Amino acid sequence: MTDTNEPARDWRDTVFLPKTDFPMKAGLAAKEPEILARWARLGLYDRLREQRAGRERFILHDGPPYANGDIHMGHAMNKILKDIIVRSQSLMGKDAPYVPGWDCHGLPIEWKIEEAYRAKKLNKDEVPAAEFRAECRAYAEKWVAVQRGQFERLGVMGDWDDPYLTMKFDAEATIAGELLKFAESGQLYRGAKPVMWSPVEKTALAEAEVEYEDVVSTQIDVAFEIVDAPEVPQILGAFAVIWTTTPWTIPVNQALAYNPAFESQSYEACYGVFNGSDGRRYVLSQALADAFSRRSGLTLTLETALSDDALRGATARHPMHHLGGFFAKPRPFLPGDFVTTDAGTGLVHMAPDHGEDDFLLCKAHGIDPVFAVDDAGMYRADWLWLGAQGSVINKKFVASDGPICTDLRAAGALLAASDDFAHSYPHSWRSKAKIIFRCTPQWFIPMDGAHKPSPLQGRGLGEGDLTAIEPLVGIGLPLSPTLSPEGEREIGNNPTLRNLALDAIERTRWVPEKSRNRIHAMVEGRPDWVISRQRAWGVPIPLYVHRQSGDYLRDEAVNARILDAFRAGGADAWFGADHQALLGPDYDLADYEVVNDILDVWFDSGSTHSFVIEQRYGEGVRANLYLEGSDQHRGWFQSSLLESAGTRGRAPYDAVLTHGFALDGQGRKMSKSLGNVVDPLKIIGESGADILRLWVAQTDYFEDVRIGKEVLAGTGDAYRKIRNTFRYLLGALDGFTDAEKVGVGKMPELELYVLHKLGMLDVELKAAAEAYEFNRYARALSDFMNEDLSAFFFDIRKDCLYCDAADSPKRRAYRTVLDTLFHALVRYAAPILAFTAEEVWQARFPSEDGSVHFLEWPELPALPGDDLITTEWEDIRRQREAVTEAIEPLRREKVIRSSLEAEVTVPNLLRPAAELAEVFIVADVHHGADDAVAVKRTEHNKCGRCWRLLPEVEADGALCHRCDSVVS
Repeated sequence: MTDTNEPARDWRDTVFLPKTDFPMKAGLAAKEPEILARWARLGLYDRLREQRAGRERFILHDGPPYANGDIHMGHAMNKILKDIIVRSQSLMGKDAPYVPGWDCHGLPIEWKIEEAYRAKKLNKDEVPAAEFRAECRAYAEKWVAVQRGQFERLGVMGDWDDPYLTMKFDAEATIAGELLKFAESGQLYRGAKPVMWSPVEKTALAEAEVEYEDVVSTQIDVAFEIVDAPEVPQILGAFAVIWTTTPWTIPVNQALAYNPAFESQSYEACYGVFNGSDGRRYVLSQALADAFSRRSGLTLTLETALSDDALRGATARHPMHHLGGFFAKPRPFLPGDFVTTDAGTGLVHMAPDHGEDDFLLCKAHGIDPVFAVDDAGMYRADWLWLGAQGSVINKKFVASDGPICTDLRAAGALLAASDDFAHSYPHSWRSKAKIIFRCTPQWFIPMDGAHKPSPLQGRGLGEGDLTAIEPLVGIGLPLSPTLSPEGEREIGNNPTLRNLALDAIERTRWVPEKSRNRIHAMVEGRPDWVISRQRAWGVPIPLYVHRQSGDYLRDEAVNARILDAFRAGGADAWFGADHQALLGPDYDLADYEVVNDILDVWFDSGSTHSFVIEQRYGEGVRANLYLEGSDQHRGWFQSSLLESAGTRGRAPYDAVLTHGFALDGQGRKMSKSLGNVVDPLKIIGESGADILRLWVAQTDYFEDVRIGKEVLAGTGDAYRKIRNTFRYLLGALDGFTDAEKVGVGKMPELELYVLHKLGMLDVELKAAAEAYEFNRYARALSDFMNEDLSAFFFDIRKDCLYCDAADSPKRRAYRTVLDTLFHALVRYAAPILAFTAEEVWQARFPSEDGSVHFLEWPELPALPGDDLITTEWEDIRRQREAVTEAIEPLRREKVIRSSLEAEVTVPNLLRPAAELAEVFIVADVHHGADDAVAVKRTEHNKCGRCWRLLPEVEADGALCHRCDSVVS
C-alpha cells in the first residue's frame, strides 16, 4: 500500500515529449535575409534549371513594371502571386523559368527627369536630346537595381542576373524589328486623327495611360445665326443653339450637326423654332427646350415644329465671323446619327480637330482639321481669335468669366454660362492633368481592312502647315492567314488585325473566365492603334518617308542595316545616325523625311514576347501564362495580343490570369493624400515577407482585395498556426529513422483515415494549383493542418506519442504517418511560404547544398481502396464533436477540469469503448439507450504518468497498466 506522505513520483523523464530547436517565434524579418543569402550562395535558380532541364516547360512571362520608384503593394501582390505559381509548377516537376523584366522607356521616366529639371529651373527643350536620354537611362538603371533588391526580398525566385530591360540594345533592336514587320507587311499608316493628347507632357497618350476623374467644368450655350436654309427659308435669322462643356473648342468650330431622324423617333424630339423672351428666335430640339430655358433664363414659346429635312443644306455663321478669314466661312448643318436628346440642345457644334465623331462627319463632307491648338494646348500664334493664348485646359481660361466667354458675350452669342457641370473627365495618369482630343499627325496600326492609299501633299508635317492628312501608302496588304483547328471557327483568308485578335481571344484560356468578355469588348470596339509619341526617351520609329509620294520606304537591306545599328548602339543609333549610310547607295537622303517620333511604350512591352520568350526558348514558343492586374486588359494583355496577332497571327500566350487591386482595410484606393498607403517594405521589415506571401495566397485575388492592420493580424494568426504545426511535426519526429517505419497494412484505422484525408488534400491542392486558385489552395492546406491534424489527429495521438513505449506498433505507425505528413506538407507549403518551408526543411535535414525548392510533388503511399474507413471515421468525428460539445458546460461550471475526467454515454458505439475513449480523450465510454450524449465526472483515479483516469489505477498518482509496463 502506498504511503500517502511519500512525495509523488515525477514521471516526466519517462515521457517522450517532442524535442526540436525550431523556434515558435518566427523572427522572419531577421531570418529571411539569411535564407536569401544562402539561396544566392547555392545558386538556387540556376541549379533548379539544371535539375529540370528536359522536363515539360512552363513559362510565366513577366509583365514589366516601370523602373520608377520603390515598389508598392500592387507590385508586391503581383510578384508574389507570380512566384507562387512558378514555384508550384516547379513543384509539379516542370521546368518553370522566370525572367523578370522592366519597362524602361516612356513618359513616367521622362517626367521624373523633367521634374528634376524644373526644380533646377532648367528647360528640357534646351538640353541636348542625347544628354536627356542618357539621364533617362541612368535613372532607369538606378531604379531597376533598387526594385530588383525589393522584389528579391519578397522571395521571388528568378533570373535576377539576366533580367530583360526594354532599354537594352538588343531589346531596342528587336522592338524596332517588330515595328518593321508591320511596316513591311503594309500594316502601318500615317494620318491625322484626333487622339488623346496631354498638353502638359506634349504627347499623344494611349488609353491605358489615361484615368478618369470627377471634375466640375464650365458649360455654355452658344447661338449661331442661320444665314441660309433652302428647305425652310422662314428660319433665316433664327439662331441655332449649341451646348458644350469644352468652350475652348468654339474657336475651332467648323460645322453644326443635327439628327435627321428625330421626327421619326418622337414628335417631342423633333426640332422646333422657338420665340425667346429676348426677342430672338431659336432652333433646337423640342425635347430639350425646357432644360435650355432653365440654363439661359429665357422663356421660350414654340413657333413651329420642323420636319426631318428642314436643316438639310442650311448654314450658319460663326459667332466671331466679324474677325474674317477662317471665321467668316459659313458653318454647314451636317446630318449625324450620333446626335441625341440625352443632354444639350439636339444640335452639336463640330470641331474636327477635337473629337472623333466631329472628325469623321466633317471628313465625310470635305471639311479638314485646321490644327489651331498646338502641342502645349495654346492657340497658334497666327490664329485670328485668341492667338498664342491658352492653355485650353486652364480652368480660368475656359471659365464663364474667361476670355472665350467674354468675347462670345460681347458678340451677343453667349446665351448661358456656368461653372457647375459635374462629370467624369480623362486625365493623364502620370501628370494628373486634363487631356484633350487633338488632331495631330500620328502613326497608326489599322484594326480593320485595307486603307485606301493617298499620299500626303505639301512640304511635310510641321505644325500649322497641314491640310487634310489621309493615311499613307503602304497599308493595303492583307495580314497572313492562319489555319483554324478543326471545330473552331474560320476567320477567312484575309483577316484583319481585329479578326485575328478576336479569334485569338477565343482560343485563349482566361482566368477568371469573365475576363474574356471584358477584353473581347475592348478589342471589338477599339480604334486603330496610335503607336507614335512625340517624346525623346523611347524606341524610335525607324522609317524614311518619301517626300513626294508620301510612302514609307520598305527595303529589307535598309532595314537590316537599321537593326544592326540598333544592336550596336541602341535607340541613339537612329537619332545620331548617318542616315545616308543606312539608306545605302540606292537612295538619296534628300528625297526622304526621317521619322523622329518614338514608339508607344505599350508597343515596347507588347513586343517583349519576341526577345524574352522566342529568343531564349525558340522561335514559335509562347508563354503558358501572362498574369497582371485587371487594368491590363486595355494595356499589356491587349498590346501583346495585337503585336503578336499582327506579326504571327496568334496570341503570345496560352492563358491569361487577371487579379484585382490592393485596397486599404476599409476597401478604399490607397492614396498618399488619404494617408492610407500600406507599404509592403515596412511589412517585410517588421513581420517578414512570408506574412505578405500568405496574405496574397489567402485573398480572393480575382477581385479587389483589402489589406490593413486587422487583415494582417488575421494573416499572422494563420501563419502561427501553420508554423506551430511544423514545429510539432519536427518535435514529434525527433530521432525518427526509416527503420521505425510501418507499412500501411499494419497501421491502425485512424492512421489510414488520416492518410486517406491526405490523399484527398493532395488531389485538391493539385487541382487548385492547375487552376491558379491559390486562395482555394491555401485554405485547403490550412484547414487540413488546423482541423484534421492539430485539432483531431495530433490531439488524439499525443497520448500515444508521449506515453506509449518507443517501439510500440501504434506509436511507430503514428510517427510513420507524421513523417509522410511532414514530407507532403513542407512541399505543399513551399510555393507560398518560401522562406518558412526552407527553414523547416533545413531544421530536419540540414545540408550545405540542399533546398526544399529542389523537391517535387510528394508521392503518397498506396492505400487500400476501402472508402468505408473514411466514411466510418467521418461518423466517429461527428460523434466526437457531439461529445466535446456535451462536455463543455461541465467544464465551464468547473465540475470537470479536463475532458480526461469525463465519462460519457453515447447512443451507439461506432468502435470498441476503449478505442473511443482514446479518440474522445475521455475516461470511459458507455453505450446508452438515449439519443443524446450524457456526461458525468468519472470515479476513476488519475495515472501519475499519462494523466488518464482509468479503472486499473488504484490511487491518484499510481500508474496504469500501460505506463507501468513502459517504465518497468
